[in-house]
Amino acid sequence: MSSQIPHASPTDARLHAPTAGQRIVIIEDDEALGRSAAACVERWGGTAYRLPRPDDDTLRRRLQHPVDAIAVVSRDDIVALRYALLAEHLEPGVRLVVTLFDRTVADEVSRTIPNCTVLSMTDAIVPSLLASCLAPQYAILQPLDSEVVGVRREGVTTAIEHLPRRSLTTGADHRTRSDHRTHSGVRPRSGVRSRSTLTSWFRSLGTSAKVLVASFTALLLALAVDVTLGVLVLHEPWPDATWNAARTLTTVGSSPHAEHGPGWYKIFSAVSMLGVLVLAAVFTASVVDRFAGHRMTSILGARSIPRRDHVIVVGLGQVGLRLSAQLRDLGVKVVAVERNPQAACLPLARARDIPVILGRGGDRFLLERLSVHRARALAAVASDGLENIAVAVTTRAIAADQRIVLRAGGDEVTTESRSLFRIGAVCDFTHIVGTFVAASVLDTAPRSVFVAGGRTCALFPDDRVVDLATWDARRGGQQTEAVEDAVDLASSSGG
Repeated sequence: MSSQIPHASPTDARLHAPTAGQRIVIIEDDEALGRSAAACVERWGGTAYRLPRPDDDTLRRRLQHPVDAIAVVSRDDIVALRYALLAEHLEPGVRLVVTLFDRTVADEVSRTIPNCTVLSMTDAIVPSLLASCLAPQYAILQPLDSEVVGVRREGVTTAIEHLPRRSLTTGADHRTRSDHRTHSGVRPRSGVRSRSTLTSWFRSLGTSAKVLVASFTALLLALAVDVTLGVLVLHEPWPDATWNAARTLTTVGSSPHAEHGPGWYKIFSAVSMLGVLVLAAVFTASVVDRFAGHRMTSILGARSIPRRDHVIVVGLGQVGLRLSAQLRDLGVKVVAVERNPQAACLPLARARDIPVILGRGGDRFLLERLSVHRARALAAVASDGLENIAVAVTTRAIAADQRIVLRAGGDEVTTESRSLFRIGAVCDFTHIVGTFVAASVLDTAPRSVFVAGGRTCALFPDDRVVDLATWDARRGGQQTEAVEDAVDLASSSGG
């Protein structure tokens, strides 16, 4: 179901606009996010007072003056929680907006402080990342209950669609690229495809898993050869041959008929038993290592590494974890890459059955191991913008047509790099999150904020999209121009 209004009236476009003249205190520990939020508040007719990591006395002196709302912007949940409690203590009942990642803490804060609105910076950026990874024709994809709300780009207009969650499971565009030989009349043989799938599965395994699989396969092969020789050379019934071969494999004993066998068989059997002894030791050690270690992937099952139509998420911080979890909830296969073995989100990923590879995302061999050329998309969402660019450039060198999504902070390095390399879709974390915080603290309650066609827009719970340039109309004579330039982006729900 979709709805669209290509030419909304200025009155409709100005719906949800904040009240002018609001005095907002922004408590921050991230200068870029604080500056972005403050700039939006000022542009929309409010007054912003930025307090970078204030002590108790500084905050107390600031709150002695009239304040309409307080925003606490921090990437650290402990810091955000402390400032939220302090602000509520110093100014009880004030409208409070706090950024928290941990949902348990967020729910408890919302219950304890009724006047507090808890935001997640990851929830602000993930809808844009989801759309860029799964369906670039949409500006955002936001899961909501049993469906997904998508805002589709259609030239200068937008259309809201409500999609079933499972409609995004398969990547039709990627299948078209990967199977172009089939459509051109050259169909690969099923045997070749099976061998390719088996090879890619084995390459995706870690060293310990490869040793386990290889030793187990060698033991099975030794068992099969011993059974075959017992039947053909020693003339044993196949149940007896299987029994004796299993005894040899487990070092319990050998076949009693082997003593009367030919000399070459005895030499072969001796070499085989020595080899089986080594393979059994290697297999046992691999099994112990798999069970004793804290593995983030499995050979088979939910945490096995996908090999086709998956999304590779590089950087398992708060954004990477939430993006991976949303993809899994939508039924999309995902694998994450994290270079820090002590990363705080690793236990959460393990609990959500998200396969994680420990390594550097810009490593060519690692990306090839993850079958990057067969993936639906690669999302570089680490907090380090330069690292994300390095991952994007390496991916482009391996898979020139791969869809790449880049988390950036709106810095000059990202802009310059995009002019040199065809990096892919760039989501400006600082701009989107700062705008989302500013709109929320001004009591407009947007569902999401995104960028479409170079314009910053907001989606509201009534399924209306508003170009936020219309909120800049307080700049005197620019009002008419700003409204007329942005009204064609407004959209409302229909039947």
